[in-house]
Amino acid sequence: MKIGINLLLWTDFVSADHYGLLKQIKDIGYDGIEFPLGQGDLAHYEPIAKEIQQLGLDCTCITSPPPEANPVSPDAAIRNAAVDHLKSIVDITATLGSQILGGPIHSAYGSFTGAPPTADERKWCADTLNQVAEHAQTVGVTLTPEFLNRFESYFLSTAADAQALVKAVDHPNCKMMYDTHHSHIEEKNITDTVKKCANEIAHVHISESDRGTPGLGQVNWQESFSAIKSIGYDGWLTLEAFSLAIPEFASAISVWREPSPPDEVLTEGLAFIKKMWANS
Repeated sequence: MKIGINLLLWTDFVSADHYGLLKQIKDIGYDGIEFPLGQGDLAHYEPIAKEIQQLGLDCTCITSPPPEANPVSPDAAIRNAAVDHLKSIVDITATLGSQILGGPIHSAYGSFTGAPPTADERKWCADTLNQVAEHAQTVGVTLTPEFLNRFESYFLSTAADAQALVKAVDHPNCKMMYDTHHSHIEEKNITDTVKKCANEIAHVHISESDRGTPGLGQVNWQESFSAIKSIGYDGWLTLEAFSLAIPEFASAISVWREPSPPDEVLTEGLAFIKKMWANS
């Protein structure tokens, strides 16, 4: 098991300006970092890959396709653009040395139709991700689509939805992400949910109910950690917390105040995850 932290707490576009932060994360004791991808090309990330390698940090990656590359669009041209876009993000992921590309890769974030997902949308998404997974396999990357709560996504909002999508994609390089924040909102029984998805879960986000320091909100942490550990999970536990550092992103996810001081999240979050994992 490895412990990481999502860099969205500070930025949505990592650059050389953040090298000091990356060293701080390493020095505190994290095994790795999670890159939010969407801006920049391979050339931008090549020196960053060398930097994290020198620091001894591993990494994972997340992304979300833009509306013009929405995998569930009724427009075939937009779905084709989604395949190309996600393949390019997969290549960046591989360049950074990450074996995981997660996040809401199933649909454009914040895009709602006003109705539940249709059978066509589910098929379009599965077909898109199958093509991307085929490419991801060639560079050693596994896709882990993330279900979001119903206020953030109409398309994938429960673990069962994510599991069904993974089965429809039907590719060894497409699994699913489990996120404690979204599960806290949507799932009726955490233990049953995790056990039912045991074969599909390949990445885990540790995220508090208010998006702040884990352990200070309402997530049932003892049950969550115990359930995750009980299935023999041995992948990443990546701390995901947000702040007001990125105004546009904060607005998109309805973060209107600082849930917790970022420095507190960084230090207390790591200690909390280690303690809970050891005691579960």
